[in-house]
Amino acid sequence: MTPAPTLQDQEKQLAAAAALRWVRDGMLLGLGTGSTSAQFIIQLGAAVQNGLKVQGTATSLASEALARQLGIPLLEPRRGLRFDLAVDGADELDHQLRLIKGGGGALLREKTLETASDYLLVIADSSKLVPTLGRFPLPLEVVPFTLPWVLDAVAKLGGAPVVRPAVGDPSTPYFTDQRNHIVDCHFGQIADPEQLARQLEQIPGIVEHGLFLGLAKAAIVIQGGQPMVLKPGEAARPASEFTALP
Repeated sequence: MTPAPTLQDQEKQLAAAAALRWVRDGMLLGLGTGSTSAQFIIQLGAAVQNGLKVQGTATSLASEALARQLGIPLLEPRRGLRFDLAVDGADELDHQLRLIKGGGGALLREKTLETASDYLLVIADSSKLVPTLGRFPLPLEVVPFTLPWVLDAVAKLGGAPVVRPAVGDPSTPYFTDQRNHIVDCHFGQIADPEQLARQLEQIPGIVEHGLFLGLAKAAIVIQGGQPMVLKPGEAARPASEFTALP
């Protein structure tokens, strides 16, 4: 017997449905990773089966498998490929649409595709919007050989780094789709995400960090049971006011 969806599940479905209204025939899409993104991919698949013509590239093997199963046409990476719209979740976002991502271990592919997108739309349930980033541990993708030195450097920054274990086997480290490690950092409240990003980018061996700054153009976040569109410096507006990319 399938368990009844939780309130959080329902919010993810609502946010995904609101995002689907921004998709138009002929678009090239970046497909995110995680439980909220999976809801978007499921609803996008249903629209494709009903005649919507789009193509996409997925930010993880898991999202790629789901999209393929649902009949969404997929594109391989190539030079010059840019996306009209990328839709992805976030582990945390603030009111300036600065994000922490990487809870699902796909931050490198996510940041690559979303940097190659003309528009990044974040979808999130009500728990993800925070006044200050940092309650959720900040993930880093790290080359295995460099791991000891990365841990030393991040500890000096006050990040209390922990190597993420494999799902179901705490004795084995987690590996990303690129066969790198994930290090989860516990900085507490991150008062200056931009400065921290610069510091992390100076550490050899960190392939990518989970601070996504200046990438998101808008976010659909559930507030009071309704999907609301957030943009930096603007008051939240009901998602029903938007039927396409602003």
